[in-house]
Amino acid sequence: MRLDRFLSETTELTRSLAKRALKREEVTVNGEVTKQGALQLDPDQDKVTWNGVPLELVGLRYLMMNKPEGVECTARRGLYPRVVELIDLPKVERLQSVGRLDVDTTGLLLLTDDGHWSHRVSAPKKRCAKVYLASLAQPLEGQQAEEAIARVSEGLMLDGEEELTHPATLELVTPTQARLIITEGRYHQVKRMFAALGNHVEALHRESIGPLVLDPSLKPGEWRELSAEEVALF
Repeated sequence: MRLDRFLSETTELTRSLAKRALKREEVTVNGEVTKQGALQLDPDQDKVTWNGVPLELVGLRYLMMNKPEGVECTARRGLYPRVVELIDLPKVERLQSVGRLDVDTTGLLLLTDDGHWSHRVSAPKKRCAKVYLASLAQPLEGQQAEEAIARVSEGLMLDGEEELTHPATLELVTPTQARLIITEGRYHQVKRMFAALGNHVEALHRESIGPLVLDPSLKPGEWRELSAEEVALF
């Protein structure tokens, strides 16, 4: 790897700023000052410092967050804070959400800079089950509840769609709280499914993705790295 690329990969410097740092003799390789941005490095062997601070390549990261309400899963700055702004890690902008949650939806959010792993989790063909807990505006009871459970299990036609949703599972926790298990990720799918049932979702929380369940010790806005065993679940 070229030295100037190594600097941009391990710091907040752009390639052009890295070259300026080299010209200012701020960079050493194995204890020797160098100005050569084209110098080829072995990142596992060569020791690089910038202004005396040792630099190391950032490896692939896999995170779990308990996403709070009012935070966006987007790379662009907008009206709301972004989930990456809650994470104190180097090169945090490289982290991407593995499937987004709406700004008002809370719960399990996975983030990574490993595109292949993200694809294994979120690709439609994988049919990875996602579990949501929904608070409803109108109670579901008696015959209406039975009909809703049956309709969801058969698939619903959502407004603006041409195909039924995949068969899903609806479980009633209370008349106004329902657990929905889906295996696809259409736009605003959970809210639109309940709208198709004549109801409205007032609050939505994702509990799990596939075999991975939200760590109950994480408070809203908190995150932790996944263990090797958790990463290997997908």
